[in-house]
Amino acid sequence: MLDSQLLKIAEDFGSPVYVYDAEKIEFQYHRLTNAFKNVKKLKLNYAVKALSNISILKLFKSLGSGIDTVSIQEVQLGLAAGFLPEQIIFTPNGVSLSEIEEAAKLGVKINIDNLSILEQFGTKHPNVPVCIRINPHVMAGGNANISVGHIDSKFGISIHQIPHILRIVENTKMHINGIHMHTGSDILDIEVFLYASEILFETAKQFKGLDFIDFGSGFKVPYKAGDIETNIEELGEKLSARFNDFCKEYGKDLTLAFEPGKFLVSESGSFLTHVNAVKQTTSTVFAQVDSGFNHLIRPMLYGSHHDIVNISNPNGRERFYTVVGYICETDTFGNNRRINEITEGDVLCFRNAGAYCFSMASNYNSRFKPAEVLWYNNEAKLIRKRETFEDILKNQVEVDFSPKKKVAVSK
Repeated sequence: MLDSQLLKIAEDFGSPVYVYDAEKIEFQYHRLTNAFKNVKKLKLNYAVKALSNISILKLFKSLGSGIDTVSIQEVQLGLAAGFLPEQIIFTPNGVSLSEIEEAAKLGVKINIDNLSILEQFGTKHPNVPVCIRINPHVMAGGNANISVGHIDSKFGISIHQIPHILRIVENTKMHINGIHMHTGSDILDIEVFLYASEILFETAKQFKGLDFIDFGSGFKVPYKAGDIETNIEELGEKLSARFNDFCKEYGKDLTLAFEPGKFLVSESGSFLTHVNAVKQTTSTVFAQVDSGFNHLIRPMLYGSHHDIVNISNPNGRERFYTVVGYICETDTFGNNRRINEITEGDVLCFRNAGAYCFSMASNYNSRFKPAEVLWYNNEAKLIRKRETFEDILKNQVEVDFSPKKKVAVSK
């Protein structure tokens, strides 16, 4: 998308507003499928938690994607978007047995990462196929806050507990149809990822009735000029060859599955805000915008970097600004950034705002959640209305604190 088009969207739909470029989403999807074109059976299951708007889900459905879900609500959202149950995999963590059973009743694929829950589910529902999520104890991501394959992670069943899994499977006679891992986000070194994949292959050998192996995702995207990213093409070439060899050893053509989220939607997203005020202090020039970490929490939560561009003044001279929000907390988006000169009323664009941005938004300070717009076929389509004050009050229940009438007591 052009910045001029983003400016028009900010004018037409107001701010703050999230904008997603459908063409970029489609490009990333096809880039990943092309990287693994030498695999006979490939399945991409878009990670709904990254960006869960129903129109985005329908876009992925049109591309042939399945979806990866982590809550019963995401399962229901996927069904509402038109996905068939068999196109949905349920990969929760820390949920109750009853929630997993609810998902199983809907007919979706089940992925379990807890020995206790595995045994309980297998005992009660031995005929329901189950995928097992293992923890390979390999941290392939670069950020410890978003890496989930390390030994202290709450995710997955440790590879050292494989004998326990095999005992449960033998005792319950349950059917294991898939093996899964996810090492975490921002994978920098594909050799580390391939090493973790070997652990997954060794685990898969111990289960005879598999239909698929799920390698998770976590592929890194560039956040700024010159930033490194996962070499998807090299990974595709190397992992495809190894996967095909494994299928020959296994005696069956399995499906190679991924559950990408950030890789597919992050770069498609732009977050547009207006500058409320420019504030000069003794040491800093603040650009104060009409948003805060209630709408974009990643910089404060993870220390994540989002390029910030003044699209109202693309040719202005650069100055140093600290961009902050209007929340009554420290809500810094970027410290001492070189940005084209900012004046009040300008529109600032936050790049890479497609993944884990709106989906982590809140109503803190009783602020409204922003609108969402999809740029599709050179047209801006509203896919979520901006909240109103009525939305803030919608589920609140008022208590009557009026004075109680005194009841006369006869003497």
